[in-house]
Amino acid sequence: MRIVLFLSRLITGVLFIFSGLIKANDPLGLSYKMQEFFEVWGWDSFNDFTLALSVLMIAFEIIAGVAVLVGWRFRLFAWLLLLLILFFTFLTGYALLSGKIRECGCFGDCIKLTAKESFIKDLILTALIFVLFYYRDKVKPSLTSKASFVILTATTLFSFLIQLYVLRHLPILDCLPFRKGSNLAENMKIPPGSIPDSTVIQFVYEKDSKQVEFDADHFPEDFNDSAYKFVKRYDKVVRKGNAQPPIKDFVMITESGNDTTQAILTQPGKMAVLFIKTPPAEPKAWKFGENLQQIATAIKSAQIPVIVVTADATATQNGLSYWKLQDLKVLKGDLVAIKTAARTDPALYLLDQGTVMHKWSWADFKDAAKSLGNK
Repeated sequence: MRIVLFLSRLITGVLFIFSGLIKANDPLGLSYKMQEFFEVWGWDSFNDFTLALSVLMIAFEIIAGVAVLVGWRFRLFAWLLLLLILFFTFLTGYALLSGKIRECGCFGDCIKLTAKESFIKDLILTALIFVLFYYRDKVKPSLTSKASFVILTATTLFSFLIQLYVLRHLPILDCLPFRKGSNLAENMKIPPGSIPDSTVIQFVYEKDSKQVEFDADHFPEDFNDSAYKFVKRYDKVVRKGNAQPPIKDFVMITESGNDTTQAILTQPGKMAVLFIKTPPAEPKAWKFGENLQQIATAIKSAQIPVIVVTADATATQNGLSYWKLQDLKVLKGDLVAIKTAARTDPALYLLDQGTVMHKWSWADFKDAAKSLGNK
């Protein structure tokens, strides 16, 4: 039993640390995944708290993993881990059984797991944690109390500081389809060899004030035009495929409603793209306004065309006018796609015929201005 207990501690501790570190690289990703769950459950009012919850949960995963390995306050962490894994297993089980959420974000965007894979992983972890919980009184600290305290304190500081860094700058390890070196136009295409959804055509008719539904192979025996009144037809998915492009719903729409996405992404030469999600209603509240002016000056000196992509074109145009940047072209984009592209708000991209050459967060705009000024 000693070997089983040791292996359970080792596997559980390492997995929690690894999971936490992967998600600490991009806490906004977990925050958006939480919002996806909340929206499915109709709890949209909690969306404003998801980032704080994400940061706390990620920090706890790392801290708990280290605590399990060193055996620090093991009885407390055995309870906490048991409650946490039961909660995680519920979430992954719900995602699998409901089919409403395709991925659970257990290892962030760097290691994508399907709902089924996540659920199986959590079942295995649940079994391991039950072993730790049952034998919690037999686990002795591996280090002295002072050494354990120092290690846990350092772990706690690191867990929060690494997240604060990537939230201010950008993920250290960029696993998103908008990463440096990727071609956005290519990532908007369905990968070769992908399996499309399998669908059948469903017909909906009305008969005797009731709607009846059937496919082309199962028309009612008494079907006739006078008794049945056509309502609609639609494609029903009977088997999900995997024909999904890495980048979905990424559009750049002009004020007049024209889709210029492909024209921009296939345009030869360099182009700067400034992503602004939803700017403050008051333009003077733009803390990044002065840095935007520096960026605009550097881009103009480098003779690089620049566009602004935002989910709120009106507020963005007002803000740009306030900061004397009204000559920048503003295009409207999908908020979800912008959230994926810009992990900070705002974020600046340098493209070369649709390929991401560089990207900067608002906190690095001064460095961007220097870099662009040398182009």
